[in-house]
Formats: sequence, C-alpha cells, structure tokens
Amino acid sequence: VEIEAGDTFAFDEQAKLSQKDRELEAADHIFSMLPEDQGTKFRALWDEFEAGETAEAKFANAMDRTQPLVLHGANGGKMWSEKGVSLAQVKKRASAIASASQELYDFAYENIIAPNVASGKIRE
Repeated sequence: VEIEAGDTFAFDEQAKLSQKDRELEAADHIFSMLPEDQGTKFRALWDEFEAGETAEAKFANAMDRTQPLVLHGANGGKMWSEKGVSLAQVKKRASAIASASQELYDFAYENIIAPNVASGKIRE
C-alpha cells in the first residue's frame, strides 16, 4: 500500500497531511484486484495493522518502527542529520515500539537513538 500510495518520509509533516487519503485509495485499488475473498481478508489484515489496537497489530507496528531505527543507526544517522530530525520527532515515531514492548523501545533508545543524539545526528 505504501508503494502504491507513494512512500512518505517518516518526518515529512507536509506529506503526512495527505498520506492517509493516499493510502486508503491505494488500499482500495490493490485489494480490489484480488479475488473477492482474498481481497476482503487481506484488507481486514491491513485495516487491523493500521488501527494498531490488537496485540498482533501492536507487534507489527513495533517492528515497522524498529526497522528504520536500525537502518538509520547502521548508516550513521545520515538521513536524520540531513533532514534535521529532532529527538521529539524520533520519540514520537518510536512510541509504537513502546506500546508493544517497553524493553525493545529501551534497547532501541539506548543503542540507537541516544548515541545519535550524543553525536549530533538527531537534534535535541
């Protein structure tokens, strides 16, 4: 759905204004191409993920938020630095991790976020 909708940079506040509408339109298009029973089942899974209310959806969202942290950390925080990303922005985005696993959030904070704040890659 993100590819069909046009991926939105996590910290691009302007692009986020239209993200939900673009993703709903993309989901309608993608899931309508499948046989009806499959489209209905996959759409329900996507809707569950987007709602983020079930334990499974919270876990999936936590993984979806953890992967970019790991990638940004592995490339030395280059994108955070280039885009002027703040600690508040990163913490807000990472809140989905804490919702599913405080232990995973704490690990990510201590090993990825805090070192990038200390090195100036993430603005305080």
